[in-house]
Amino acid sequence: MSTKFVTSLMLTLLFAVGAAAEGKRLLVVMKSQDSYQSAKVLMGSQGGKEQILDISLPKSVRELATVGGKVEKNLDRIQSIVLKNASEADLANLRSNPNVAFVEEEVFHALPPKPFGMGALTIASTEETPISTRRLPLENFRPSTSTPWGIGSVRAVESWTVSHGGQGARVLVLDTGIDKDHGSLADNFEAGRDFVGDNQPNYPFNDTHGHGTHTAGTIAGLAAENGFTGVAPEARILAGRVCGDRGCSNIAIAQGVDWGVEQKVDVISMSLGGMWSTPAERMAISRAIQAGVTVVAASGNSGTSRVSYPAALPDVIAVGAVDDKLQRAPFSQYGPELAVVAPGVAVTSAVPRGSGRETDFQITIDGGAAIKIESSTFQGAADLPTAVENTLVAAGLGKPEDFANIDVKGKFVFMFRGEIAFGDKVKNAIAAGATGAVIANNVPGLLHGTLAQDGSKVDVPVFGLDQDAGNQILAALNEGKTVQSRMFINRTDFSAMDGTSMATPHVSGVVALMKAANKYLTPAQVKQILRDTAKALGPNEANEYGFGLVVADAAVAMAKNTPVEEPSPAPTVPVQPEVPAIPVP
Repeated sequence: MSTKFVTSLMLTLLFAVGAAAEGKRLLVVMKSQDSYQSAKVLMGSQGGKEQILDISLPKSVRELATVGGKVEKNLDRIQSIVLKNASEADLANLRSNPNVAFVEEEVFHALPPKPFGMGALTIASTEETPISTRRLPLENFRPSTSTPWGIGSVRAVESWTVSHGGQGARVLVLDTGIDKDHGSLADNFEAGRDFVGDNQPNYPFNDTHGHGTHTAGTIAGLAAENGFTGVAPEARILAGRVCGDRGCSNIAIAQGVDWGVEQKVDVISMSLGGMWSTPAERMAISRAIQAGVTVVAASGNSGTSRVSYPAALPDVIAVGAVDDKLQRAPFSQYGPELAVVAPGVAVTSAVPRGSGRETDFQITIDGGAAIKIESSTFQGAADLPTAVENTLVAAGLGKPEDFANIDVKGKFVFMFRGEIAFGDKVKNAIAAGATGAVIANNVPGLLHGTLAQDGSKVDVPVFGLDQDAGNQILAALNEGKTVQSRMFINRTDFSAMDGTSMATPHVSGVVALMKAANKYLTPAQVKQILRDTAKALGPNEANEYGFGLVVADAAVAMAKNTPVEEPSPAPTVPVQPEVPAIPVP
């Protein structure tokens, strides 16, 4: 019996479907392309494993017949096989098999936060796309107050004449999924795939979280009559759902990147990550870059001087976040690997239809003229679809003792941020009889927040204000004046969010514009052009800004004039990259 045939039999037994029920999800990376191809061929056999057992095989080979698990997917680009329902014994047997390079168990990066003020997911009617999100010819688009501030900051519109708004470029968003029927995304949506496997409603890659739809909208939301647009409104979007309730799976990420290479996308946008990465993630990303796919990833939101993974990988474009004053966002991670920065504070974009919340907050002081104040609502607060007028009563920081000598029954409580959690402030207000709460920031900037980390909700509306508005209201109340408020919360298909997750799609959109102008740019050329054309910001001694703010029109102009070579066909057998061992918690 030939050695090759013995190897094939070993692999067939290795990946045969076992009788075990629920178990581990594993990614098994083969040592060689030959062994991987043999496994793929023989796993398609219609015979049971009893039919292919051969007592002439060595005992160690026959023992592999006990390996369980079900083949979920073959990943050609990284010569790997995804197994589900594997046992601890299966894991041990796989790791000891001489044909296996390594085996990864499924682990999870932290799930990205939801967009600000998202309510319970409500799918709106799709019978007719709202007029505000119908596509406009690019030459007819006019920025307005509805245009997210980051679009102007990166000079996206100025690049459209040369880049045709990204027409022909294709971007894969690896995230929490997408609302494929959203009015700002439906026309640009091409394909979606779920790599989590947890039975989403309506379709497998449906976004019930909001983060993935938000990032996709920043990349390629339609240029609309009301002024909303993405950076590259003519680019095509593919969505890979790699993040579920448990977080963002290493196996799902590897599958998603592999799918992107299969689909020959131009860009993979990854607004996810953490302080570690797995060998399979690294291998998949390395394969993608070798195949000519540019990978853009978020630097992380811990505010430390260490860039998270996968952004920190050498050939990935790591993106940090700045605010509308072009100052580094306090949460934006930085370090030597940071390439560029982009808008990442209070970025408005698409969210699953009906799940966004838009607030309106006005006050009168002693019956004077109405003053409209910028406001937000909190995650976990009740809706207020009909305008309500009520008296504001100051309650300090919302601690129990702050309610001791005041009457808030049937009124709205006004509090400042600080010392105790938002949820505790609101619970104390409800216990005292309040019917709503207003919380002002104690630092500059509009206050956004979440009332409970477990997803629970309260039965009263809660509004957030900036520090200046809070000081104005408190001064009036301290002077004994009556402050009346009028407020409501309206459902919408858009919401704001902070994070390097929001900065990343700005850069992914710019890369789409560049690739539309020059299809055959390599990932290395793309990264260098972004660096060369960025607007320097500072002070930057610790590389907090990388090479600076990404500038779309300058990057597109340089991209168009950069000499390129049409790539030759990829080799049949890819070169195995070096995969350093990275500890995984």
